[in-house]
Amino acid sequence: MNSLTEANLKALAGPRSYERGLGCLDAVSGVEVGDSRVTATVHGTERYEVELVLEGPGGLGGECDCPYGLEGNFCKHLVALGLVVLAEPEGSLPRQRKAARDRGQDFDAWLSGLSKEELLGLMREQVGEDRQLRRRLELRAASARGDLAGVRARIRELLDIGPFARYGYIEYADARAYADQAGQAVSAIRALTASGRSADAMPLAREAMLLLTEAVESVDDSDGGLGQVGADLADAHLDACRMARCDPEELARWLVGHVLGDFDDLTGIDPLDYENVLGDRGMTVLRKLAVEAWRGNRTGWAEKYLMERLAKAGGDVDAVVAVHAADLAENGHTHLIIARELDTARRPDDALRWAERGIRDARDPAAVDTALVDYLCDRYAQAARLPDAVALRRDHFGARRTLLAYQQLRAAARAADCWQAEREGALVLLRADAGRRQEGWYGGPVLVDALLDDKDVDAAWEVATETGAHDRQWLALADQARASRPADALGVYLRLTEPLTKQTGNAAYEQLVSLLLSARDCHRRLGTLDEFTAYAIALRTAQKRKRNLMRLMEQHGL
Repeated sequence: MNSLTEANLKALAGPRSYERGLGCLDAVSGVEVGDSRVTATVHGTERYEVELVLEGPGGLGGECDCPYGLEGNFCKHLVALGLVVLAEPEGSLPRQRKAARDRGQDFDAWLSGLSKEELLGLMREQVGEDRQLRRRLELRAASARGDLAGVRARIRELLDIGPFARYGYIEYADARAYADQAGQAVSAIRALTASGRSADAMPLAREAMLLLTEAVESVDDSDGGLGQVGADLADAHLDACRMARCDPEELARWLVGHVLGDFDDLTGIDPLDYENVLGDRGMTVLRKLAVEAWRGNRTGWAEKYLMERLAKAGGDVDAVVAVHAADLAENGHTHLIIARELDTARRPDDALRWAERGIRDARDPAAVDTALVDYLCDRYAQAARLPDAVALRRDHFGARRTLLAYQQLRAAARAADCWQAEREGALVLLRADAGRRQEGWYGGPVLVDALLDDKDVDAAWEVATETGAHDRQWLALADQARASRPADALGVYLRLTEPLTKQTGNAAYEQLVSLLLSARDCHRRLGTLDEFTAYAIALRTAQKRKRNLMRLMEQHGL
């Protein structure tokens, strides 16, 4: 129990989940204390089963079947359970753990004292009441008898969506139960391999993959439970292949067909994991089939993936380049991938040529992959080709006209000691856009953003006044101009304050208070604090029903 502390809960969950866990304490029910773990139910968006491990190999830990917990995170529900346990009266937990140990020992002693007939009777009673337990035991029995047809039939039942589906679809609430049942099929296949029947397990694993692929189309697998079952099936198949004396050529054909089929996304099988099983003969067939498939469809994703995977494994960078070169993206992204592959292979000159070709081949300069531009500019800078970097940044800015492209052009031009000339040309383009009322991605003329970024506040204010600007730009202008133009800045703050007085919610209140603080600073600079005091009193009177706003204003002396 030494590991269960508030500090450890906060360290495992992080501040955000810990704070959210504080709000879930009343949702914890059905707490059961065991020897080394505590289980409970926590009611959130759904009903979640939570298990807090007190003394595992890694210390404090736990599991929860909420979406966040299923990703391996220590969630707010685990925090809530931990805090509920810590709130128990001192000394009660050790007593409960001792009682759990005693109950376990008593139960084991009772089971050990039952006769064979009594145990059989008990088992039959449980099997009659629990259909899932019956299915698991029937599967084990079929495996023990060597009844392959029976095992196949049981696996098909386990992967049947019928018992869980409503109108032919398994909803999110039932998906986990179905995934747990589907996982039993994996256990049955592993059991066959472990019992020396890997030759039977191998085709059953393949059949199960097909069935699962069909089923997943009718399941809300948001939590990825079936994805994990698919990965486990792939592992079970690989284990069976390692144990069985399979035909390497047949296995190679199956692997290629599987990777190129529609179900590889579910299992994620990597043919290279089978390299030792395939041997030289199987790998030769695998490569031959992969090349044939790629030549038949050079733009197919699966075909390219398989060829690239084999080429990389063989250290054949030219083959990797050939795969990508057969399907070049118009924006230069593929050229960049090729350049990076060649860099890895320590062929920088070839990499540079491919990157430059990507710029030349691009049909639409505005659509060129910005990562390719960044890559080339870095290469030019390393080679002291600063004019080339500036020229590329100039073309990129001319096509994009964004603040980021402007900033990148400025950095490159300053490095080449030619920013003044470049700035004049860039501003000409931005003024033309502003004159056409052409706005940037975030609203308002990019010219205003560029001038603000250059700290040319007066010019930015002039443009905003002439052509208009977005409210976010006016706020930035006021913030930068407050010291030199307090009266102008005050007008902006008061205008932006007005609509916020009609809104509710803490976010709006925080924005409103921030603007009021700025407005007060403007009045201070103007020597008119009395006017602000009167304004603030009137505002408090009008907004007095908004208690959170009143509290926030009080905290800031407003």
